[in-house]
Amino acid sequence: MSRSLLLAAAIALTPLVAHASPSCPQFGVEGELPAVIHQQFPGRTTLLCNGTYAALDADATRGPLWSAEHLTRDDVRAAERLKRHGRFHEDLRLPIEARSELEDYRRSGFDRGHMTPSGDAPTDGTQAETFALSNVVPQTNALNSGAWSHIEQTVRSLALRDGDVYVVTGPAYYSSVIATIGPDHVKVPSSTWKAVYDPKRGGAMVYVCRNEVRSPHCSEVTVETLVRVTGVDPFPALPSEVKAQLLNAPRVK
Repeated sequence: MSRSLLLAAAIALTPLVAHASPSCPQFGVEGELPAVIHQQFPGRTTLLCNGTYAALDADATRGPLWSAEHLTRDDVRAAERLKRHGRFHEDLRLPIEARSELEDYRRSGFDRGHMTPSGDAPTDGTQAETFALSNVVPQTNALNSGAWSHIEQTVRSLALRDGDVYVVTGPAYYSSVIATIGPDHVKVPSSTWKAVYDPKRGGAMVYVCRNEVRSPHCSEVTVETLVRVTGVDPFPALPSEVKAQLLNAPRVK
């Protein structure tokens, strides 16, 4: 292996604590990627930079703590013209003892739920990247194919209308007993959330959906609430007053 490839591999697998490395700052507001204020499950985290998003994966959950993207109007228009297809795959940038695998999801009863959606990807290559299991958490089919899909389309509509939005998506683990799936014991989130910052309107909000089998409930909360409950700050660069207010955006139907 060449020296440059060895260096790239070392950077990709550098242990991280609390804050992500600014290796792909273009996906964060003012160049700041999401920050983990406190980590529910201690252990190594790894920043993974991709063509249209970055993800912070945790060894303890075998999945992402967050997945961040800067979604533009041009991206959405290009994605709309692209044929939707993709194959889920293990992320080989992660060591085998830290990653989830396809076997974990087989006969698990859960969908492989995208955090950054494949429907946001403007090219075949970037679409393929979203199918990495490092961008996936166990999600019920009722949520994944229902309200969650509607939220993803709502966010794309905001980007089309206002030009661009910053989006951070991740899991939350509220339950006292956390379920797992597969031989690797991939943790099943009790909820998934999607934080949105609209630069044109100067406001932010978070969609939160319970990861339930029947009629998952979704709601909207402030960024401030998300930080307090999950320990993840999706937009560290935003002032506290923006985080404390709820952007007047379309509600979950």
